[in-house]
Parts: sequence; C-alpha cells; structure tokens
Amino acid sequence: MTNTTRNLLAASLALGMVLGTSSAMAKDPPKATDHSAMTHADTHDSAEPVTDTWITTKVKSDLLTSKNVPGTEVKVETVNGVVSLSGTVATKAEHDKAVTTAKGIKGVKSVDASGLKVAAAAAKR
Repeated sequence: MTNTTRNLLAASLALGMVLGTSSAMAKDPPKATDHSAMTHADTHDSAEPVTDTWITTKVKSDLLTSKNVPGTEVKVETVNGVVSLSGTVATKAEHDKAVTTAKGIKGVKSVDASGLKVAAAAAKR
C-alpha cells in the first residue's frame, strides 16, 4: 500500500469518525463546567467550546493521519479534558508519538497513557 493510499484511507476513516461515531467515543462533562477553560486558544478567533467529544475526535483523527502511529490500534477516550489512550503499539516510539500527538490538541488538560502498551516483542529489545 502506498503512502498516498494509506493517507487517503486514514483521512477517510477520520472523516467517518467525525460524522458518525464521535458522540459514542467520549463522555462530555456536565454543562456546568468552566467554559472559559474550554474554548479554542488558537489563532482563529473562535468562541466555540472544546468538548470532550471534539477532543477525542481530533486526537483520533490526528493519530490516524500521523506517520509512525497505528491510529486504528489506539483507543481514545476523554473525560473533563483528560485523554486516556489504550491499546497496543509496536514500539516505544509509537507510544511516545501517540502521547505527544494527544498532548498537542487544544483543550487537553493531561494524557493518561497507562493503558497504552508496547507489544511484548518490541519491549524486549
């Protein structure tokens, strides 16, 4: 499979997630949360709130389109801005890349990667 095909497939999967399953992958906090801490802080002057669902979808789509991370093998859940990663990756580098990717998303307060394991064969090297 060529890189272009792989990237197109990953982008298609990410779009499908955004359109079809984003609400099933995250638990949004109660509406009484501090919305000032949940707004976009990027260069676009958007006042849209950053919800747990949005964070989960963004992390998952970035993992799917990222090189050196098997995005389909990493489960992402977000609760109150804390992203939990779980699943199994082949190498420590893939683990670290997944954590770095999640930390780079706006609205993420912290990342819990205790459920993200490195495959036993790779861990012994």
